[in-house]
Amino acid sequence: MNFKSLFFFLILATTFSCKSEAEKIVDQTSTRNALIDSTINQFQKKLLTQQIDSVFSKYQFNGSVAVLKNDEILYQKDSGFEDFKQKKKLDSSSVFAIASVSKQFTAVLILLQEDSGKLTTEDQVSKYLNTFQTNQFKNISIKELLNHTSGISDYGDGLLSEPGKEFHYSNKGYRLLGEIIEKVSGKSYDENVKELFSKAGMQNSSTANSFQGSRLASAFTGDAKSYHEVENMPKRLANKSISVPAGGILSTVNDLHRWNTALYGGVILKPESLNKLMEKSSNRNHQILGKMGYGLGLMTNVGKPLAYFHTGYVKGAPSLLIYYPESQTSAIILSNIADEVKGKNAIFNPHKEVKQITDVIQNTVIDLRKDMIEAPLPE
Repeated sequence: MNFKSLFFFLILATTFSCKSEAEKIVDQTSTRNALIDSTINQFQKKLLTQQIDSVFSKYQFNGSVAVLKNDEILYQKDSGFEDFKQKKKLDSSSVFAIASVSKQFTAVLILLQEDSGKLTTEDQVSKYLNTFQTNQFKNISIKELLNHTSGISDYGDGLLSEPGKEFHYSNKGYRLLGEIIEKVSGKSYDENVKELFSKAGMQNSSTANSFQGSRLASAFTGDAKSYHEVENMPKRLANKSISVPAGGILSTVNDLHRWNTALYGGVILKPESLNKLMEKSSNRNHQILGKMGYGLGLMTNVGKPLAYFHTGYVKGAPSLLIYYPESQTSAIILSNIADEVKGKNAIFNPHKEVKQITDVIQNTVIDLRKDMIEAPLPE
């Protein structure tokens, strides 16, 4: 039985069992809609538990997964250890390195500077960074750094392509964006992002430079039986080869949902700036997830459901943050161990499968809710 059929079967069963009570409030549209949402959420919880629990079992997944809608927990599970040496267990307060998921915070900080009139995303980078005033770099725009079309190489001093023409993923580009933020704001990147955390209500997030907590899910390579701790975490994430603006933020599943809720709910950016962040401005062929659109520090699904997301990987710490705006739902998959011998595709198999599950369920829920809302009320 497919997801849609299963949802219909379960919802119909509930509707019939509650019919006498439902008939009393059938003329109250808002109450009926609330009942529909509650019913769908309950069955969504059951499906998520069944499907995602199987991912944990299949891969012996060490990490935290949460699917959260507004203030409601649709699914949340933490399995394994923050620290394999001390056998300290993970929970919802565990703080993970989120790697390149950090890039959307940098993109938002750039847009906040634009909202304040301190720059525009169409400005040439050379206006702010002297190193870009040579001929080959002088026409690169801030937007091209944001959507990875600048042509900048992470591993050399030249260009991989003409600016604005091709997608080349660049951590260096985001490190440079961090430098621009510091220059135009007059404050360090850490100070800027700390203010952003506060605005979003993120209580347990920090940068690699400022982390002072005791709940770090330190990164490991290997597996639960044969592991090696990644040295100098989280300080190593601030090194130039990674950098905080490109991959050095630390957070929790609940804080990342707070971030999604604030960002896409319009708390952080002006509407036109939020649209600019989300709008596809380049295309990416992702090594693991395939073809997708790319906005400014955000990836987007090519087909349905509408989703904004980003993967992240620093040594020993794979992550994936997703937001489904049509249902205001976050899906967060964080881990602190990776068997690098198996390759990145294998490392991200749990993340990929959870996204496939939540994508399918989102499509089903959106269609079902529309069908049920549009169904005529009994006379």
